[in-house]
Amino acid sequence: MSDLQKSFAKAKLASFPLEPPLPSATLVGEDEYAGEEGDEIQPLPESERDEDSSSASSASSVSSTGTIRPNSSGKKSLDPIPWTDYFAQEYYLENVRPDETVIYHVYVIFPVAKGPLFVLHHGAGSSGLSFALFAAELRKALPYAGVLSFEARGHGETVVKTPDGHIKGAPHDLSLNLLSSDLVDAVKLLQAKLDWPQLPEIILVGHSLGGPIVTEVALKGALGSSVLGYAVLDVVEGSAMDALQKMNSYLATRPKSFSSLASGIEWQTAARVSVPSLLCRNPNVSASHQDSGSWVWRTDLSATEFYWENWFTGLSKSFLEAKGGKLLILAGTDRLDKELMIGQMQGKYQLQVFPDAGHFVQEDQPARTAMVVVDFYRRNDKSAFVLPAKVGELLKRKP
Repeated sequence: MSDLQKSFAKAKLASFPLEPPLPSATLVGEDEYAGEEGDEIQPLPESERDEDSSSASSASSVSSTGTIRPNSSGKKSLDPIPWTDYFAQEYYLENVRPDETVIYHVYVIFPVAKGPLFVLHHGAGSSGLSFALFAAELRKALPYAGVLSFEARGHGETVVKTPDGHIKGAPHDLSLNLLSSDLVDAVKLLQAKLDWPQLPEIILVGHSLGGPIVTEVALKGALGSSVLGYAVLDVVEGSAMDALQKMNSYLATRPKSFSSLASGIEWQTAARVSVPSLLCRNPNVSASHQDSGSWVWRTDLSATEFYWENWFTGLSKSFLEAKGGKLLILAGTDRLDKELMIGQMQGKYQLQVFPDAGHFVQEDQPARTAMVVVDFYRRNDKSAFVLPAKVGELLKRKP
C-alpha cells in the first residue's frame, strides 16, 4: 500500500463510526439478572487502588509484543497490593495429559445467577494480575458478571510437570495451538470444579499475546456456542511482526534483576498489584543477601523467540473470520494494518482507540476499557433481545 493509499484509507476510516449500531431488537431489562433467590452479589472489597495505573508506557510498535512498561517520575507508594483486593478466589486446576501435567493458576470472580463470564488472557511475560484493575472496574459496571483471569504456562504460578512429577523449566512449549488448548482446558476444569451444569455466556479478552490466543479459541469454536464474542487489546499482525525485529534490542535495555520487589515496582511505573507476579526470587542468591540480583524475571522473554512469528502470523485473517462479535481496542490507529482497515470499513468488527493509553490499555485506563468491553457484551448478549412473534402465533392469540 503506497503512502497516498494509506493516507486515503486513514482519512476514510476516520469518517466511519467506531461502534456499529445496536440491532433493532428490543432490549430486556437487566433486572432479569438480579439473581435467583438466595443469590447475592458479593462486592469486591474496597482498597487502595494503583494510583499510577496511567502508565507512561511507549505507544510504539515495539510494545505491541513486549509486556514491560518503562519507569515514570514521581514518588508513589511501592508496597505490593494483594490480589485479594481484586478477585474473590484463586484456583490451581490440574490437567493430566499423557506427556505432562499442567497445573493452571487462575484468579476468579464468581458470576451471579445468569451473569456472563469474562475469560481474560494476559500478554507474553505478564500474568493474570495485569487484569486486576480492569476486573474490579468491570464488576462495578456489570455487578452480576464473573471473571476468570488465566495464567499461561511459563507465566505467573502455572506449573508444568513431567510424567515423573518434576517441574519443567524453560524453555516451555509456547506454540499458539498449545496455549489456546490450555485456555480451553482451564475453562472446562473450572466448570467442573464449580459444578456448573453448562458454561455461562463467555466473552474472551486477550491482551497482546493473549489476543492471538483468544482469537484461536474463537476460530476453532472450542468452547461452543457459549462464546458470544472476543476482544483483542492492542495487538495487530502488521505492527507486531514489524516489532519482532526490534524485540531483542528492546529486551537488552531492561534490567535483568532487581534488589527488591519495590525497585521492580518503581521501574515499572508503580504497578503495585501486577509487578510482584512478574518477578521471583533468584535461586542463585540467598533471600537474606539483598543485592542487585535478588529478584529476576519469572518469564524469560528471550527464550520465547522461537514462537514469536507463530503467535502473530495470520492474526488479522483469523480475527476477521472467527465466529462471534469482534472488538479491537488499540492505543493508536497507526497500529491498523491493511486487512484490518478494510475490515473496519466493511463493518466487520468494533474498533475503539485510546490515544492517551500505552500498550497496557487495561491497566492504563481500566475503567474506560471495562466500560467498552461491557458495552460490547451487551451488544452481543443473545438473551437481551426479544424477537417478534411469528404470524401464526399472533393469529392464534386472536379471540
